[in-house]
Amino acid sequence: MSNLLVLGGSGRTGAHVLEHAARRGHRVRALVRNPDTVQAPAGVELIQGTPASIDDLRKAAAGTQGVISALNNSRASDNPWAKPVSPPMFMTDATRHTLTVMGEQGIRRIVLTSTQGAGDDWARLNPLVKAVINRSNLKAGFEDHTGVDQLVRASSGIDWTLARAVSLTDKPMSGPPRAAVAGTEKPGTRINRADLARFLLDTLEQDTWIRKAPLVWSTRG
Repeated sequence: MSNLLVLGGSGRTGAHVLEHAARRGHRVRALVRNPDTVQAPAGVELIQGTPASIDDLRKAAAGTQGVISALNNSRASDNPWAKPVSPPMFMTDATRHTLTVMGEQGIRRIVLTSTQGAGDDWARLNPLVKAVINRSNLKAGFEDHTGVDQLVRASSGIDWTLARAVSLTDKPMSGPPRAAVAGTEKPGTRINRADLARFLLDTLEQDTWIRKAPLVWSTRG
């Protein structure tokens, strides 16, 4: 698999995805709102548009063989407690469009970023953590990630992987991250975005974790 579509390539995790994918020799196309503001590696094709538009997705996905989605909701600042500014359920709606286009174009493989506590993992969270989420601006993001989780699990003919990241940091790459099915081992508390991007590419290239939602964390750093 060498022709990849990356969604969310202008974000902090997505930028690492573009870098890893280009370095590994993939032909990469990224759908971004404003190509002029994205510092993409040489060889990455930037397509102007948004995954909120199914027609933009159709154009961007043409000729690709797999999708990596590093989409997230935009906030008023990089502070995780900041007010969301993306439309409600932006990731869920974008994923719905993406799955439709994949079905139309015969694309089977997608790897998506998710979060610890999304979907059925919510039940595993500490009650205090749940209370904080439900009473803060974090709630909208968790509801959106759960919407994505439900959509991909209900899809047919799609080989999906949901990479449920623990708390994200911007530290440098620290080495191969650890991944495990929730409940099978105690995860670490952090994952560097560069390590998460590496995991997304590894998972897509090696066809691992198909139709699974592993927790992912950095083993160092």
